[in-house]
Amino acid sequence: MIVKVCGMRDGDNIRQVAALGVDWIGMIFWEKSPRHVTMLPTHAGIIPDRGSLSTLTDSCLPQRVGVFVDEMPQNVITRVVNFRLNLIQLHGHETPTYIRNLRRTLDPDISPGIRFIKAISVSSRDDIAANKDYADCVDYFLFDTKCKTVGGSGEQFDWSILEAYDGEQPFLLSGGIGPGDAERIRAFRHPKCIGIDLNSRFETEPGIKDIQKLKTFLGTLSTPGKEMTGRD
Repeated sequence: MIVKVCGMRDGDNIRQVAALGVDWIGMIFWEKSPRHVTMLPTHAGIIPDRGSLSTLTDSCLPQRVGVFVDEMPQNVITRVVNFRLNLIQLHGHETPTYIRNLRRTLDPDISPGIRFIKAISVSSRDDIAANKDYADCVDYFLFDTKCKTVGGSGEQFDWSILEAYDGEQPFLLSGGIGPGDAERIRAFRHPKCIGIDLNSRFETEPGIKDIQKLKTFLGTLSTPGKEMTGRD
């Protein structure tokens, strides 16, 4: 299972989360988000200053995900280059044409093999159908809770709705996953679900993750039958 920790913006906190062995680190490049990345690339904690990661080997460094909301293509490209992004997550009203053009610009000349995630906001089975418009232009979907904000609400949706998803692209489960949800995640079954997205319910403040809470959760997630303790 892929574990993505999103909404990271502090270099030291990023290094601590990376050391837990998570797979993907998400950085939000949307100015209206309280988790908006404002640091310079060299201060981001995982790039490009390898000296700050002397305790980590290249093989265990997490993949870097840039999260964008209806951003100008040139700004996305700049972030891909400066932050050495491995994946682009689109959380707005980006069209399939926008995604295809952006992929052609980046791959292979600028960022060979870069992958795209399209977030789909969900509150009912009807919302799942939006994936069909993007079936031929993204690598993954991320199903999140439909809310007034653009993600990071801490609210959950009814995961049984995802039974309606019959697409070919794998997806990540998102939307208010908290420390007490390990058993629920293990019980969730869908052949295309490949991972989870963690964010606001593991924070001490916007953009700062509680390392002990994450560590305990990850241990519980990988140890069936072990109960989670603490606030969720």
